[in-house]
Amino acid sequence: MTQPISRTILLVEDNNDDAFLTMRAMESAGISHLIHHCRDGHEVIDYLQKIASDREKQQDVDFPDLVLLDLKMPRLGGMETLQWIRQHEVFKALIVLALTSSSEARDVKAAYQLQINAYLVKPSSLSEMTELARAIRSFWLEQKHLIRPRFSFSTPCGMPKS
Repeated sequence: MTQPISRTILLVEDNNDDAFLTMRAMESAGISHLIHHCRDGHEVIDYLQKIASDREKQQDVDFPDLVLLDLKMPRLGGMETLQWIRQHEVFKALIVLALTSSSEARDVKAAYQLQINAYLVKPSSLSEMTELARAIRSFWLEQKHLIRPRFSFSTPCGMPKS
């Protein structure tokens, strides 16, 4: 039995202007996935735990195809959110791309140490963001040779909130 295709992107971005620009660029790039927008790491954890809970109850839900994660956010930032994702067996195989304004070497190094799949610096214009969205679509969403992880729930995930 094959797993249903999710067709969802989780966009984690606290700045509404940046979120709008990203969603607009993705639409312009022909990405038809539903985009679920979270504004900080706490919202991400709540969202992922709800999906895991629904999956355990055999409801028809799936994990996002891709997480676009801003690193500089209030409350619970991107690095802490990435660390939380990678520490939980149920979620650690999620494809997470940093999409951030920081190009500081220490942020890049820290993100890769936490097993980010790719580190992307936010472009400043819609045209550049659309070009980046096309590259994301081509490699991460449509690449026929990319094998996606399968998520199973042989044991309850019972994860703490923080």
